[in-house]
Amino acid sequence: MSGTGQSGARPWPTDISLKKSERTLTVTFDDGAMFTLPAELLRVESPSAEVQGHGAGQKKTVPGKRNVAITNVEPVGTYALRIIFSDGHDSGLFTWDYLYELGRDADAKMHAYLLDLKAKGLSRD
Repeated sequence: MSGTGQSGARPWPTDISLKKSERTLTVTFDDGAMFTLPAELLRVESPSAEVQGHGAGQKKTVPGKRNVAITNVEPVGTYALRIIFSDGHDSGLFTWDYLYELGRDADAKMHAYLLDLKAKGLSRD
């Protein structure tokens, strides 16, 4: 890592690009990492209490988000983004660290989400 981020060695975003037509958010970091995150993944992994619950082991499985879109992104200070989704959800604050984690672990998180849906008899649609 280059360590040029404002918080020392932690990766810091250098570019954020919303592609509404593709329903993706691309985040580039100062360590060279670039992640294109689908709206569905961002929505079902939202850091909001609605999705994560209020404590350990309370995470909710959110079905029916295959076609969710991102309508807007808003900076929150210098540490996060508020993502506004087409289903009205907008309460999660996506910190730079969390966006990096989602990008790094996107495949594993999506796989776990799909397994969870199946186990609970829920659908992406």
